[in-house]
Amino acid sequence: MLSSLPNKLYALIDKKYPQKAFGYLRQFQAKIKPQLSQIRTRLHKLFIKLKNNVLINKLILISDSAIAVIDDGALYVEKRIRHYSQQLKQTLVKTYKRAAQSFLAQRLKQYALLIRLDKPIGILLLLWPTLIALWIAAGGWPDTDVLLVFVAGVFLMRSAGCAINDYADRHIDCKVARTKDRPLTSGTITEKEALAVFAVLCIAAFALVLLMNQLTIIMSLVGLILAASYPFMKRHHYLPQIHLGAAFGWAVPMAYVAQTNELSPVAWLLFIATVLWATAYDTMYAMVDREDDLKIGVKSTAILFDDADKLIIGVIQSILILSLIMVGLRAELGGFYFTGVLLASGLAIWQQYLIRHRQPAQCFQAFLNNNWFGLVLFVGVFLEYQIGDITS
Repeated sequence: MLSSLPNKLYALIDKKYPQKAFGYLRQFQAKIKPQLSQIRTRLHKLFIKLKNNVLINKLILISDSAIAVIDDGALYVEKRIRHYSQQLKQTLVKTYKRAAQSFLAQRLKQYALLIRLDKPIGILLLLWPTLIALWIAAGGWPDTDVLLVFVAGVFLMRSAGCAINDYADRHIDCKVARTKDRPLTSGTITEKEALAVFAVLCIAAFALVLLMNQLTIIMSLVGLILAASYPFMKRHHYLPQIHLGAAFGWAVPMAYVAQTNELSPVAWLLFIATVLWATAYDTMYAMVDREDDLKIGVKSTAILFDDADKLIIGVIQSILILSLIMVGLRAELGGFYFTGVLLASGLAIWQQYLIRHRQPAQCFQAFLNNNWFGLVLFVGVFLEYQIGDITS
């Protein structure tokens, strides 16, 4: 619609209004000029009869001047009409460009809000296990192309997940205090736009995966199914957090395969650890909305665990730490890695402290704290291969 607007405006300016003005002007000429010509002819005949009468001669000159004025005036008015028409066109073009730029800026802003660019925690929570898998698979710095593809893929697929999540929850988010102002719920973008954003991001991510080996490409299709189906699971069962863990964790074996072209037990141990980790932190996240979810009938592990939520999260975190220890032993990692696991264990204890009273704000802080959990684990892995190899 916007693309056709300038042409319609130009047609309006160039054809409709100037042509109307020119038509009126020519009608005026067509009526007045013949009458003046007739008057001049009669005056000229009268002038001959009266033998060069001075007064008649002056009247003839006046009629000639009047005809010339009409012709010149018409030409002048036509030039002015064209001039103002051109000015109007330029003004409208500038106005249109400003409006189009403003519209585009507003759409991009709303799309950025849709994919949570203002809240990058989801990107980070997906990024840390992916980087850990890449570093362990490569035994240090991974291949540059693989690293770039997976970092970009993390951004694209997490963003796509946000878009499809908001589409799935469009009739629910309006009933939850924390989500009622999201772009799709508030009406600032349409359902079709949300689906289009999801599709574009998925296509871009898949285009990147095509640069990897065949096994990675095949595995990416499973990742897409997990990412696209997760938002709808909260309507069917009480374990959508485990589904999210599988969607997030699938980046781990994919990264491993992209780097080594094979799967190893370490990759699956890391996958299990990621599923456990995501289940724990997303249950903390679900505790924030538990009261709203109960009212509207949305299912989650926070509702399923009920009063045992803190205990079960603690058990999951304990199994997570054991899984990470098994990863370190299986991959023959050393002190830096296990120091990272120790620090992560301390952060898990801190998260338990934060959720002790189940206050939504504190539960949300515990969820956010998992960014540090992932960071210290990755730093441990990074230092293990950068410094640990040198010292050993």
